[in-house]
Amino acid sequence: MVSLNVRAYSSSSLDTKTHQRLSYTPHRTTPKLPNTPLPSPPAITTTTFKSDIVISSPKQDVRGTTCMGYETWLPAPPKVDNPRSIYNAASLAFIGDCIYELYARRHFLFPPLNIEEYNDRVMAVVRCEAQDAMLRKLLNDKVLSEEEIDIIRWGKNIGSAAKTRTKKRAGVAVYNRASSFETLIGYLYLTNTKRLQEVMLKLGFVADGPPT
Repeated sequence: MVSLNVRAYSSSSLDTKTHQRLSYTPHRTTPKLPNTPLPSPPAITTTTFKSDIVISSPKQDVRGTTCMGYETWLPAPPKVDNPRSIYNAASLAFIGDCIYELYARRHFLFPPLNIEEYNDRVMAVVRCEAQDAMLRKLLNDKVLSEEEIDIIRWGKNIGSAAKTRTKKRAGVAVYNRASSFETLIGYLYLTNTKRLQEVMLKLGFVADGPPT
């Protein structure tokens, strides 16, 4: 609990009846003050309010378990017991794309670079060709469970008739596998962030502070 001290003026301390308008004469450069004495300054009261705001400091950094002193760094996902019963594969790919890029941006945060270099490095790993390579690495190394492989198959069925520049450049097969990868990332984000962290570590992304 945090106590906040608030200084406020008491309205009862102002005597509005004794307040008079300042007389004004066009030939004067400043208004003439009235002869009546000015009211005394208002009294100041102090009121203490209780707040439910809890201010916490970051915990001590422990390599491999925290990021910059905090145990978690991703935004908390919505509580969904079975995402497949609520969302379609495109929805999971939508959020998975964002989460994957967040990992990529965090990975290249060290050492400090200019914005153009940041963007170049991140774009190199978030493009669909790189996502396709990431997925093939997970499959070849037999990292994924049967459930996760089933999510990948589900993600390949994302229907998109749009002829985007990316799909034209990489090809439909690569584009679809990249969508499957994003679907898996989105699914793990909603269901098991610890497992998501394990998968991203297998792909070489940093887990805590600056890479060594």
